[in-house]
Amino acid sequence: MDFALLHDAFWGLTFDGIALGAIYALISLGYTLVYGVLRLINFAHSEVFMIGTFAALVAASGLMGVKVEDDPLTGGKMIITLLVCLIAAMLASAITAVLVEIVAYRRLRQRGATKLATLISAIGVSISLVEFFRIITDSLPREFPRIMDKTFLFSYAGADIRNDKVIVIIAAGIMMFALERFISKTRLGKGIRAVSMDENTSTLMGVNINRVITVTFFAGGLMAGAAAFFYILVYENTSFKVGFFLGISAFTAAVLGGIGNLKGALFGGFALGLMETWTSALFGTAWKAVISFIILVLVLLIKPTGLFGESIQQARV
Repeated sequence: MDFALLHDAFWGLTFDGIALGAIYALISLGYTLVYGVLRLINFAHSEVFMIGTFAALVAASGLMGVKVEDDPLTGGKMIITLLVCLIAAMLASAITAVLVEIVAYRRLRQRGATKLATLISAIGVSISLVEFFRIITDSLPREFPRIMDKTFLFSYAGADIRNDKVIVIIAAGIMMFALERFISKTRLGKGIRAVSMDENTSTLMGVNINRVITVTFFAGGLMAGAAAFFYILVYENTSFKVGFFLGISAFTAAVLGGIGNLKGALFGGFALGLMETWTSALFGTAWKAVISFIILVLVLLIKPTGLFGESIQQARV
């Protein structure tokens, strides 16, 4: 265990953990939204994230013509390219999430299938998407071009803070706030909360259940797409299996905070990002995935309701 590294680079690791936690939080919001409405875990959500990374890559290389070997962009072209990649990732993930709902959930739900059958269907969609991208990418990772020059904006307590991670934290915070406002203030958001509390009563009150569920998947997909863009902006690579470990970590974050609770998902994401970063410094990056599984098991054993105290049976959006 390298306590000296953790001590010397504590603030730098903390800032990296917050940036990673912001990505986890955005992904975990998709798990939380779907669970709050359907009481099911969307096991294909990690592939929704993965598709967002490839959409950002296609937008940068195909639409904007930015190549891996090119120098970083500057000025207006850089801003436009960043926005195009962000929008492409969000739309691709959102559309994929809606298609997953139609293919894996809706028909089975309308036929009164068991939740186990629906979960198996979602896992099947997840495996199919992973295998499809494995084939078209020849199982090789893809490098994302450097759109912006990554420089240090400022230093704090000896830690150099990079501009791309500042952008990730601020932009993720804005999107989380926008989602919270949408859920709490808009008519569709109130419909989502109503269905999450009592689907049958909501139907009697005139709420269109299919529309609410579609909007829920779309909103979760938007958050996953944003996370995909931020991830590929910082780490500059993706692959067909990129969603697996990030999906596990995001699910762990949702359970840690209290699945079904939006604020819990946010807290869990940031907490897990920090814990993974700190423990990686102590034990090495090879233990990063192990830490997520250990935290997930401990939370389920010690406090299965999550840190925010909402039980899985009583969770609400």
